[in-house]
Amino acid sequence: MVSIDTRPSALLGRAGERERLAELVGSARNGRGSALLIRGEPGIGKTALLDEATREVVGARVVRAHGFEAEQAMPYAALQRLGAPFTELVESLPERQAAALRIAAGVDDGPPPDRYLVGLGMLSLLAAAAERQPLVCVIDDAHLVDVESLEVLAFVGRRLEAESVALMLATRPDARVDVTAAGVAVLELGGLDGPTSVQLLNRAADEPVDPYLATRFAEETGGNPLALIDLGREFTAQQLTDSSLALGPVPIGLRLESTYLRRVEALPDPTRRWLGIAAAESTGRPELIDEAAARLGAGADAAGPAELAGLVSVRERVRFRHPLVRAAVYNAMPAAERREVHAMLREVADAHGRPDLAVWHAAAAAAGVDDAVADRMELAADAAGGRGGTASRARLLAGAADLTTPGPLRDARLIAAAEAAAAAGAAQLALELLDRIDPATADPVTEGRLLLLRAMLALFVADAEGVLGGTANLLRAAELFHGLAPELEQRALVRAFEVELTAEWAVAGATLPELGERLAAGADVADGPRSIALRGLAAHILLPYEQAVPPMRAAVEMLVASDDAQLLDLGYFGIALTMGLWDEQACIDLLERTASAARDTGNLRVLDTTLWLLGEVELVRGDPAASARYVEEVRELRRAIGYDAEQVVNAAVLAWAGAPVEVVEQVAQGTLASGFVGAHTIAMTGLSTRDLADGRPDAAYARLAPMVARDFLQVTYQQLPELVEAGARSGRGDEPAVRDAAARLARFAEVSGTPWIRGVSARAAALLAADADADALYREAIGYLAATGSRGELGRAHLVYGEWLRRVKRRRDAREQLRVALAIFERVAAPAFAARARRELEATGEHVVAHVPGESTADALTPQEATVARLASAGRTNAEIGAELFISANTVDYHLRKVFRKLGITSRRQLAERYPAG
Repeated sequence: MVSIDTRPSALLGRAGERERLAELVGSARNGRGSALLIRGEPGIGKTALLDEATREVVGARVVRAHGFEAEQAMPYAALQRLGAPFTELVESLPERQAAALRIAAGVDDGPPPDRYLVGLGMLSLLAAAAERQPLVCVIDDAHLVDVESLEVLAFVGRRLEAESVALMLATRPDARVDVTAAGVAVLELGGLDGPTSVQLLNRAADEPVDPYLATRFAEETGGNPLALIDLGREFTAQQLTDSSLALGPVPIGLRLESTYLRRVEALPDPTRRWLGIAAAESTGRPELIDEAAARLGAGADAAGPAELAGLVSVRERVRFRHPLVRAAVYNAMPAAERREVHAMLREVADAHGRPDLAVWHAAAAAAGVDDAVADRMELAADAAGGRGGTASRARLLAGAADLTTPGPLRDARLIAAAEAAAAAGAAQLALELLDRIDPATADPVTEGRLLLLRAMLALFVADAEGVLGGTANLLRAAELFHGLAPELEQRALVRAFEVELTAEWAVAGATLPELGERLAAGADVADGPRSIALRGLAAHILLPYEQAVPPMRAAVEMLVASDDAQLLDLGYFGIALTMGLWDEQACIDLLERTASAARDTGNLRVLDTTLWLLGEVELVRGDPAASARYVEEVRELRRAIGYDAEQVVNAAVLAWAGAPVEVVEQVAQGTLASGFVGAHTIAMTGLSTRDLADGRPDAAYARLAPMVARDFLQVTYQQLPELVEAGARSGRGDEPAVRDAAARLARFAEVSGTPWIRGVSARAAALLAADADADALYREAIGYLAATGSRGELGRAHLVYGEWLRRVKRRRDAREQLRVALAIFERVAAPAFAARARRELEATGEHVVAHVPGESTADALTPQEATVARLASAGRTNAEIGAELFISANTVDYHLRKVFRKLGITSRRQLAERYPAG
């Protein structure tokens, strides 16, 4: 039961807000974690509300961290402060997570960790700490928190479930925070209501304020508590009543800054000097502020009058009464004085061994171009990148470029900043940085990097023009790299092929043969994995199949032999080659290895893409149930990242699952409009398969014939057997297009020889064969396909064989084949094919009871529970399942307990029997 805090409050109003935060804390004490982002204007009472919510918390430990402007380009600065009390628990975490936290903190050296792996480590660390005592984590001024810490905190907030952790973040309205913290619950903190505002104003004033004027001030300030309090303290009741004041603007926002500034101006000169230094050193470290003040002539007791005036408090940190006070002091300093103060703070920070702070102050002290400071910022950027701080690296490099003399070095820093921003997922920032580079004055390598990055960003932001023109732009980039940067040339060429698959037949500015010729030439510019890849891809495009297979196989074998880091670096071209070789198992194995490597490194963006592609391959294998599981994993992953998971829709899965055709076509049209033509083709192929399942071979043929006529690489290969079945069932078996498709499949089977293509080819041949030859071909198809993981393809072989057997009056044999087909289709969740098999069985005279999804207890499991159950049934530990799903081991245990209860079991052994993996 959630415990609600009902103690008396010194905070006026806010009853509903206090209750919501009390529920958050109470839930954490009761083992249910959650997070809340409190958003409101300056002075609205965010900090006061946090203080009230955590005042004398019973039964939980409160840990705090604040955001500081000077630390915004210091990766994981706020996270280190939050996690500092639990350092001794890091060693108890899974090794990869512990290593990520140590590298992010700068304690260890190693490969820069992805921020999501750091996030999982932080989630595990807080969960471990909460095992000892429930935690309340408070982050104030979240809009000033460094990007990496904010992303990790948002990730943790989205994944809290069965942990005794409450996470509270307070922020001003800020677009960056809104994007980063998407998916975290938000409490909008508005002004106080009229009666409470009047009460607060009177509490702050020395004498009662006229009720009419008090009400007017409440309206004018919008119920802003800080403005009301400072009105009451700044002016007497008589002054507030004075008509000239009453009719003038009420001090709030910038006007409130001027009110504070009047207080500052009344202080002694040394105190004003000290306040200026404190305002410039936003981390509030007294040792730095006092030493800089002493060097600039402010005495040791200069802070005293500022404290007495209620403008600051000096404890373990210097804290201004409110950020508006700091802003008033800082903005009042002349530019030259600000630079002088920052220059001194740079010296002091260096003397205290804080190069991260020193570089920030050095940049603030610079006036115009300063190449020395720019060099120092670049070194800081490299250090940030080494800790996994790609966003901080981008920010520092962009700042360094601002201070760099125009020329090649400035452009190089801008392009590096854009690349770091893109790696951090900040696509718009990356594009803005690229826009600052003039291609006409850039050197060839910089211009090539610009084109390469723009092409990749076009995919990220779904820029149709950029996607369709991506191949041509990448070929142009490769030409710019030629003779200067061979590794980049080959990288651009591999990416050109991948973009070609995305844009498919609608590619603009480059033909497929042109691409093939350029890939072949690029294979010779340097040896290595990409050279092997380019030879295989060029052969795939240019050579007859029998000549293309050996270099294609060599490229696949290179991928199989690659370690995880190289596999992640090489990209996704292996899908095209394995599908072209009809080696679906090699394709699945490579993608599953890529997914595992992405999980291990915390690279959720690569994992997202890989899971999506695994879903597409499972559809090619005819297993929509497996495909739907991958789509659900993508949904859950995007919830973790903070994207709108409800937008994850796979049109081809919808087609297989029985969605209305017009809905599938509408979704597919959306992908076409964004330039993802390959995804549209896959959706149309799914609809053609659905047409076949529903007994509409003419409609299937009409969809397939134009696609096959375009003859686009391996995508076409998967459509050939569908065209043969559509032709055979619609009376077009003797048409040249159908016979040619069957002949091509036979040639592929002869050259490639995998069980998959042998089975598919035999099935196609059986559909076109005379009755005397068909029986053996059907049996051959079933034999080969039974040796593959393509269960749907096997089911379809049994189906068409059963249909043929019924047609030739072998009803008993037909029933045997159709029962097998029906069982397969029900297991892989292919309702249209199951209905077709059921109709055929009934035509043999057998009564069939329709399978109703949802009848079994297992069907009642949520997608998250089903995924946990599947992984647990395969023998994974809670820690391993948590790492795979980016949740804590506590949450895994929570879901497993619910699975056991729903299935009526008590052990993992029973789970494996009741909910088998696969």
